[in-house]
Amino acid sequence: MNNRRLPLIILGVIGFIVVMALSSSLFYTIQSNERAIIFYPFGKGLDRDNVIDQGIHMKAPWNDVYIYKVNEMSSDENMDILDKNGLSIHVDITVRYFPIPEKIGFVHQKFTQSYVEVLVIPEVRSTVRQVMGRYTAEEIYSTKRAEVETAIKNETEKILGANFVTATAVLIRSIVLPEQIKGAIENKLQQEQEALAYQFRLDKEKSEAERKRIAAEGESRANNIINNSLSDKLLKMRGIEATLELSKSPNTKVIVIGSGKDGMPLILGNN
Repeated sequence: MNNRRLPLIILGVIGFIVVMALSSSLFYTIQSNERAIIFYPFGKGLDRDNVIDQGIHMKAPWNDVYIYKVNEMSSDENMDILDKNGLSIHVDITVRYFPIPEKIGFVHQKFTQSYVEVLVIPEVRSTVRQVMGRYTAEEIYSTKRAEVETAIKNETEKILGANFVTATAVLIRSIVLPEQIKGAIENKLQQEQEALAYQFRLDKEKSEAERKRIAAEGESRANNIINNSLSDKLLKMRGIEATLELSKSPNTKVIVIGSGKDGMPLILGNN
């Protein structure tokens, strides 16, 4: 009985060893940030429409699996470009991108797994040169940096998008100008800021002077109105009213002697 089972046990062990030896060719794992496509050399070739999702999968040993990362990735580039006036500028660029997961078959068919080196980097470098060539070094360095970044991203996005790769950002990390040009630009910017500050002070002083002029004119008109409304009789009446009020004060002793030269009573003495 045992002798009959021995060949089966041996065959089972051999089969297990063979399966273990071929396991790397039979099974493959796709991570959550990956997608895969299969090439069938004895069948239809590249199955670009059937994108394999995450998980553990099985295949025939003679079929080839191509795995792509589909999470956002980034590449840094250092390059020298010419501005609108032909001035040489050194720039450091970062591009962020990812292949469209359901289109990796098309990416592979056209560019293979080297799509970053074949497509992304060359197109980004070309776009950076074209866009920055429309601006002066001063604009790129100071006033229009964000505009340049946006233009590079938009144009890169169109080119890569047509090839099933999404560009999420193209950033200018640094710009290096020749020292004499950099110094001239910074000096010009400083002078512009000083001029703006001086103009602000002038405008403020003009506004204050105008405010004072308007206030003085208003006070002058008010005085003219008051002066034109006063008469001798009105003044005399107001004087009498004030005298009567003063005479009612408990702290004041009133003595009336004759009258003043304008007919008003005189009040002398106090406690």
